[in-house]
Amino acid sequence: MKNLVVYFSATGTTKKVAENLAEVCNGDLFEIIPEEPYTAADLNWNDSNSRSTVEKNNPSIRPVIINKVNLEAYQNIYLGFPIWWGIAPNIINTFLESYDFNGKTVIPFGTSGGSGISYAENDLKNKYPSINFKSGRLFSSYANKQEYNDFVGN
Repeated sequence: MKNLVVYFSATGTTKKVAENLAEVCNGDLFEIIPEEPYTAADLNWNDSNSRSTVEKNNPSIRPVIINKVNLEAYQNIYLGFPIWWGIAPNIINTFLESYDFNGKTVIPFGTSGGSGISYAENDLKNKYPSINFKSGRLFSSYANKQEYNDFVGN
């Protein structure tokens, strides 16, 4: 049973967590890379015209992902993302809508400055009922190895 750690990281925080998780679960790593990288201005949640705010207010927006991964060899897919306004960024929807997850288990993990992961998890489960989601976890950038081990069941 092979593990894949897939992540989107706009600032590097989720990337750090994904790298640590991949090491602990002995998984391969895949970064979701947007066609148009997010800038600091894009992430300014105080600006109603910032890209992330516009995407949040229009859930039909699907940012383009420029790279692809072959999921065939993987059973467990750990899916990491920053939590924006309580939910996963729209680019996570792009990813989930781009692949067949039949026979796979998707385990979300998130990073956030203040939100939990439960609302984001429920949102994804409701949007994609055919995907087998397991319970996820929120990580801080300072998570220790034991927290990762507990998450993956080591």
